[in-house]
Amino acid sequence: MTDSPGGKRLAGLSCLLAGIGLVVATRAEVDQPTTHHVALLPAASTGTSTPATTGTSATTSTSTATTATQPPAAGPRTVDGDVVDTPYGPVQVAVVLNSNRIVDVKALQTPTEGSRSVRLADLATPILRQEVLTAQSAQVDTVSGATYTSEGYAQSVQYALDHR
Repeated sequence: MTDSPGGKRLAGLSCLLAGIGLVVATRAEVDQPTTHHVALLPAASTGTSTPATTGTSATTSTSTATTATQPPAAGPRTVDGDVVDTPYGPVQVAVVLNSNRIVDVKALQTPTEGSRSVRLADLATPILRQEVLTAQSAQVDTVSGATYTSEGYAQSVQYALDHR
């Protein structure tokens, strides 16, 4: 090969085209559909059949192993958060979990000091509930005008999640 600029460009172009060809070939292999076959295999001692999965590529299976800190849940369970004192009254929530997913948040206590605080809490709690459900955590924005209620709500949710 020559050291001329044209020769170097041609060699670089050849390498580039070879690389593109490799990427396209690899990508075509990855994009192939996965085929799974399900066959019934007899269970060891019960005489019943259980499904077994085989396939041309990676197969998936479910596991019932759990960690020591989070036992498996048998349906929805409710965990009460701490009572959080705010300048306008206490805030407390109950978090409903199903398989460690937040499925509902119920306000158990909201501020009661003054009619304005009550109105703001009544407006803020449905918004905060939806924010927690969407975020699946206590990391939510405060509701304008209901900062103390929002902060208390988030703290109570976090306590419930920490003690699920």
